[in-house]
Amino acid sequence: MSRPGLPGDIFARPARNFVTGLMLLAGLILLAACANLGSLFSARAADRGREVALRLALGASRNRILRTLFTEAALISLLGGAVGLWGSVVLLRLLSVWQPMPRFPIHVPVTPDANVYAVALILALLSGILFGVVPVRQVLRVDAYQIVKAGATGTAGRRVTLRDLLLVVQIAICAVLVTSSMVAVRGLVRSLHGNFGFEPRNAVLVEANLSMAGYSGDQVPVMQKRILDAVGAMPGVKSVGLVDNPPLIEGWNLALVFTDKTTDMRPANAAATSVHYTISPGYFNAAGTPVLAGRGLSQHDDKNAPRVAVVNRLFAAGIFGSAANALGGHFKTKDGTRIQVVGIVEDGKYTTNIAEDPQPAMFLPILQSPSVVTWLVVRSNRDPLQLGPAIRSTLRDLDSGLPVYIQTWIQGMDGALFGTRVATVSLGVLGVMGAMLSITGIFGMAAYSVSKRLKELGIRLALGAQPKEVLQAALGRAVKLLALGSATGLILGVLASQVLAAIVYQASPRDPLVLGGVVLAMLLLGLLATWIPAQRALSLDPLKLLREE
Repeated sequence: MSRPGLPGDIFARPARNFVTGLMLLAGLILLAACANLGSLFSARAADRGREVALRLALGASRNRILRTLFTEAALISLLGGAVGLWGSVVLLRLLSVWQPMPRFPIHVPVTPDANVYAVALILALLSGILFGVVPVRQVLRVDAYQIVKAGATGTAGRRVTLRDLLLVVQIAICAVLVTSSMVAVRGLVRSLHGNFGFEPRNAVLVEANLSMAGYSGDQVPVMQKRILDAVGAMPGVKSVGLVDNPPLIEGWNLALVFTDKTTDMRPANAAATSVHYTISPGYFNAAGTPVLAGRGLSQHDDKNAPRVAVVNRLFAAGIFGSAANALGGHFKTKDGTRIQVVGIVEDGKYTTNIAEDPQPAMFLPILQSPSVVTWLVVRSNRDPLQLGPAIRSTLRDLDSGLPVYIQTWIQGMDGALFGTRVATVSLGVLGVMGAMLSITGIFGMAAYSVSKRLKELGIRLALGAQPKEVLQAALGRAVKLLALGSATGLILGVLASQVLAAIVYQASPRDPLVLGGVVLAMLLLGLLATWIPAQRALSLDPLKLLREE
């Protein structure tokens, strides 16, 4: 479906960008998890320094100890990989039966083959090797004699350790993921409230299939007028219009446009390719599309009147140079028909790709360009759940055999907004996973710092240190690493604006609300992660602690 000329061609590039970005962020999640486990393994290796020293003193080789550590890492990674694989199978089964657009049921079986499972196994093993390598340097540099002689120490070094670097990397990655999720949410909000060139809220779309009901030829415009009059007379209906294909729904038409001076109508001589719609006189009011200059279409624009059209601003600028020159000017279609521009409307979104580049559009009167395809746009302040059955009943009174499909315009845009919504949900899930990893990493660092310095903190309390000073001594390093990692991740998130913009329409990490939200989120995560270690540090009993020591 991604071949040029097929409908899926418009989705190929956005889908490819989305999958690429999603794989990149999933890789960052895996990297953050490896950094988290690497930090924990490094801390565990430090705690087991005396055990390792005793083993070396009793004759165990360093290779055997390293094999033990790698075996533990491999078992953990394989166990985690098995759980992840089980979760992916469940998720893929749900995706196989998912129907994002109920009107067009599509069954896409997602059945991973042996290659997918092999890649998952390799990734699990590589992850285990990656975080299992972290404590190797500590084991290789163990001095058994010095450790056994000195015994256990309860002080934490002041120098920057590998655990600190891993924590900063983990927090930075998590900050990027949190930034991505917030960017996605903001992009979705902007997509729902963006400038479409029409107002989808409080508008109902009614598709009446006249050809299936047996209407053809001159019967079509007669029935269309009866439908417009009947629906327009319903209580609560403010305006009603007709269009052959509503913008941002499943269909649209393209036409070559030529300047008025062109005589050779070959495609190479076309001035532009324009989206074109066939509409009734009341369409602009029903769609909420303001006419910026000139006039809209009227009942007098019939087949006996000169051919006219309303165009958007981009059409006017591209063909005539400006809106002022466009009004009253003429252009030609491929069959040589001269059409006069009588009005100009705002640019908008027309195809089902909401991230499309702006393109020219023209609106032709349905009385001059008849179409059997009939969509009603009904604008009303009534509840759509009440208005829909009333419209169906009204149309059934006109023709009981007329097939009718009713939906709100926002529901009709589900296909156009599908990519943005899926990206928002996906990035939101990744952001939550990143936040969880960040909490566990910071909590592990803070808890380890407090546990290794209990004696020092007890002495500080015994000497009269204030709670603020105790917290600074116990959690100062963790807080500094959190600030450094968050700042780094925020900068990386801003620099990744091009990738994020390719995933989510109207997304920009430079949004002040996004930047403020990321800072606030990381601050709350830091407070949540350090709460328990802080409470433990403040609840120390120096007399009891020193007596135990």
